[in-house]
Amino acid sequence: MAQKLRTLQVKAKEKGGKITTAGRRGLKKGQFALPDGDRPGVKGKYPIDTVGRARNALARVSQHGTSTEKRKVRAAVKRKFPSIGVSPEGIQGAKMRRYGKRY
Repeated sequence: MAQKLRTLQVKAKEKGGKITTAGRRGLKKGQFALPDGDRPGVKGKYPIDTVGRARNALARVSQHGTSTEKRKVRAAVKRKFPSIGVSPEGIQGAKMRRYGKRY
């Protein structure tokens, strides 16, 4: 009898609406937009295990990320949550196109 294999999505533990350290450590590498292992015990940057955290990852990387990080995070969010409209130039670029001015 063949068993159905399914991937288990782990949701991070929260306290007061914020992710806890234990919850962040419990996430898998695939649940981060930038999975990397430069530092011991750190699985990656920008957790995208929920829609809210994916939106937050887009906001944080647009503020603090390099152009390469921005491109990778946008691609990861678009791949995991296609319902979130991610433009190639990011949120600020979309606003500039729409309103014709810089924010």
